Amino acid sequence: MSESARSPDVIIIGGGIQGCSTAVHLGLKGVSALVIEKNYPGRHASGVNAGGVNRIGRFPSELPLSALSLEIWHDIESLVDDDCGFVPNGRVKIAESDAEMEKLRARFHLVRNLGHDYERLLDRHELRELEPDVAEHCVGGIVAPGCGHANPFRTTTAFARKARALGQTILEGVRVEKVSRAAGVWTVRTDSGNFQAPVLVNTAGAWGDRISAQMGEEVPMETIAPMLMVTARMPPVIRGVMGATDRILSIKQVPNGTVIIGGGYRGTADRDAETTVLDYKKLAYNAKIATEMFPKLKGARIVRSWAGIEGRMADAIPVISPSMTEESCFHAFGFSAHGFNLGPAVGRVLSELINAGQTNIPLEAFRIDRFAKA
Repeated sequence: MSESARSPDVIIIGGGIQGCSTAVHLGLKGVSALVIEKNYPGRHASGVNAGGVNRIGRFPSELPLSALSLEIWHDIESLVDDDCGFVPNGRVKIAESDAEMEKLRARFHLVRNLGHDYERLLDRHELRELEPDVAEHCVGGIVAPGCGHANPFRTTTAFARKARALGQTILEGVRVEKVSRAAGVWTVRTDSGNFQAPVLVNTAGAWGDRISAQMGEEVPMETIAPMLMVTARMPPVIRGVMGATDRILSIKQVPNGTVIIGGGYRGTADRDAETTVLDYKKLAYNAKIATEMFPKLKGARIVRSWAGIEGRMADAIPVISPSMTEESCFHAFGFSAHGFNLGPAVGRVLSELINAGQTNIPLEAFRIDRFAKA
């Protein structure tokens, strides 16, 4: 490894989609970056999630960021030389009762009043035009055309590959032990020696709070293990990406015919051991909901189940923020199980903060000191 690679312009801790996206956007601006990853890109949350590219259900504070990210997704191949398996087949949230439909109408008008018009309400007939195999009891829904899904591991790998093509360095299997700053330079101590740079970026995912705590910025983050399962290949049942309103379900059928079922049921995560334990009762209930909403799934064979390791903030929205205690340091972690679709935009926003000191995306809601203020 060259001396210039050991002392880049920016050191990024964490090689998930947020870290690799940041490295790509910095590389496009001619800024050298070193990504330090304790495993390999996509090992945990970024490579094992459901791959949703979704704007429905986002917190109001996330709407500008998710709009930017969707714009990038629709031109993702020009950014990373790979289409990442992105399929913009629409995102639908289904109402199973009139009361749920009223909730979706309220959400629709909230989003409209905030100046966004990407959602459209669906009545019973329109829902079945989009999804002919949805259960008879479903009364309508809300759709976001242009949303969809991508292959998470392929996407994270594509960002890592593009970063390297731009001259960035990604160190795999290297663990960060301590960070410190003196005389305007960050020193990152690892089990493979020390690295230095004037700028530090913390995209360490479920371990991000441990990095920020070294700067006196402690945050209320829990470690979660969102679970997923996939069926054997089967004839077409689901056209878009489907979600429930009051029940936990996210479901899609990918081009090879398999159906991915998730939505937020959790196993148990041990972030020190980097292991997860599945809760099969919750998985079974998740499958039951799927068959109730799409009866043709009855009898489908589950071939694999898994869980990632992710950090969830107390308010369920991420930290995307300059450090409030140290200069030339930026945080982006705690994406609370919906960070994959934001990754392309987060990298751009961080590169803008590093290069220009500002971004057009409002970030007040994502400040790391919001918990201390509360």
